[in-house]
Amino acid sequence: MSIRVVVADDQALVRRGFTMILRVHHDIEVVAEAGTGLEALEAARRHRPDVILMDIRMPEMDGLEATSRILQEADWGPRVLILTTFDPDEYVYEALRAGASAFVLKDIPPEQLATAVRTVAEGGTLLAPSITRRFIDRFTQRRTVNTAVAARLERLTGREREIMTAVARGASNAEIAEQLVIGAATVKSHVSSILTKLGLRDRIQIVICAYESGLIEAGDHDVGH
Repeated sequence: MSIRVVVADDQALVRRGFTMILRVHHDIEVVAEAGTGLEALEAARRHRPDVILMDIRMPEMDGLEATSRILQEADWGPRVLILTTFDPDEYVYEALRAGASAFVLKDIPPEQLATAVRTVAEGGTLLAPSITRRFIDRFTQRRTVNTAVAARLERLTGREREIMTAVARGASNAEIAEQLVIGAATVKSHVSSILTKLGLRDRIQIVICAYESGLIEAGDHDVGH
């Protein structure tokens, strides 16, 4: 089964470039292109893609609203991969809060784009530490602790809170396993439990929840400290 992809970007050359890059891979099928958020929404409804590459700034309906509406309507579990320039902005942050699975830079090397699509399609997330930390620092400094989100953390065990903190600091499962001297499979099980208990989609939402709940603060993201 090939991975069905919709490419949404208002710049035709960017759109076509991503499509050409992806179409050389036998396991990836670009089923549609979209130049506006509304076209992206319509393409998602029509083609039921596995992954949507979504630009944020598009006419008619921006990528933020399109992401939110697609994920609210979809009954097949699509994943949204946000396309962004070098400095993630507040729109990207809000798209991730709306349920987008990852974000990549528009100048991503061609060989990495297909890998990113496969990772997201398989249920993974892309958390490039340098980018993630930059936007987390930028936006959590302006946000107060969300008491409702903080209250949800009471559902977690002490170990789960430890692991959630490590995830929010950018640690991989292997790094967490090494830090806590437990097996990688055990870490994976704890992460799954955290997602279930808190009603989250993926690791990116764990990061956002950890900051919004006050579990960790902006600037406190050095793994192992």
